[in-house]
Amino acid sequence: MTGWPEGVGRRVLQTVDSTMAEGARIAPSLAGPEWVLALEQTAGHGRRGRAWSSPKGNFFASLVLQPKEAPDQVALRSFVAALALRDAFVAATGRAEAFKLKWPNDVLLNGGKVAGILLESVGSGQGVTHLIIGIGVNLVAAPGADQVEEGAVPPVSLLSETGIRVSPEEFLDLLAVAYARYEQQFTTYGFAPIRTAWLQEAARLGETITARTTAETMTGRFETIDDTGNLILTTPKGQRAIPAADIFF
Repeated sequence: MTGWPEGVGRRVLQTVDSTMAEGARIAPSLAGPEWVLALEQTAGHGRRGRAWSSPKGNFFASLVLQPKEAPDQVALRSFVAALALRDAFVAATGRAEAFKLKWPNDVLLNGGKVAGILLESVGSGQGVTHLIIGIGVNLVAAPGADQVEEGAVPPVSLLSETGIRVSPEEFLDLLAVAYARYEQQFTTYGFAPIRTAWLQEAARLGETITARTTAETMTGRFETIDDTGNLILTTPKGQRAIPAADIFF
């Protein structure tokens, strides 16, 4: 593991219910950050409790952190993770132009969803004690279009789109190095440079998109993200700052 980040743990499991669940179980016993990778996952989930398809050969991992920031700042690590994922993909393929970042937490390959990010926090009255960043990557297989919401970005796999086969362990080595670099930038300089870097790789920036929340659906021009990570959408009714939504192109 040449270049593995110093002080970061690495735990590889043959099988587990979900790496996020395992991360929550081990979090209280950890003295520092630790990656948990599973070669098989039996009960993975995505945003809003949606099932996450977990065929063998794909990547299922979670990073357990002990953040020091306020909860609203802790949540901005979804953008840190997205940038690290993109760097890992580029390192694996050499194809920087093929990968884009979809707000709030997906990575696109040739316009299809190749990876997703989910954050879960453990807290007390004093704030967030542990953050678990779950990452799923379609390395070798992707769900069928019939398994995703109508109108959603179609899933793709790294293998089908590029012909490049990367093992989960190999991908973890690339991702951990990239994440450590962006984490240091975030903890040293705050969100501003992360925001700038993310916007440079954002999918459909400046174009018309649709944001669907649990309460309403809005269509407008994707202007930017603000300094709290909100999507800024210019709609016929004016500009909206959207903290969470599903995005459709």
